[in-house]
Amino acid sequence: MRCPRCGHDDNKVVDSRVSKEGDAIRRRRECLSCRRRFTSYERIEEELPLVVKRDGRRESFDRQKILSGIKKACEKRPVSYSAIEHLVDSLEMELQGSADKEVSSVQIGERVMAKLLQMDDVAYVRFASVYRQFKDVSQFVEEIKTLITEPVNRRGKQ
Repeated sequence: MRCPRCGHDDNKVVDSRVSKEGDAIRRRRECLSCRRRFTSYERIEEELPLVVKRDGRRESFDRQKILSGIKKACEKRPVSYSAIEHLVDSLEMELQGSADKEVSSVQIGERVMAKLLQMDDVAYVRFASVYRQFKDVSQFVEEIKTLITEPVNRRGKQ
């Protein structure tokens, strides 16, 4: 494991703990060169389906891309990082549980939006505006009207 500060690859593990969900090991490490401490996570690498992009390209599922997009949508909102990670974890588990070898980016985006809608309306609209490529304000207004007129219990809130 390479030190994020100095790039030296010799370090020692200071502490190891299993995550709350039991799906990862958190390791505190100390660089033997600069003495900086940093955290690494070890996860089981499971086979996820390939993502078929809108233009037909295929690429590996990238957890960080999903996480980054959701974090941007939730910026300055009352959504905890652990809730965001839980959303991405549940999406990953759904994809691992499916028998499909490929999944479209459209399906992934729709799943993320459904989960965001249950968490935070503003984050949902932010994500939808990028995902659905809103061209003007009228598309924002239509999406917000749908949120206002849609029964609350259909969105998973009480």
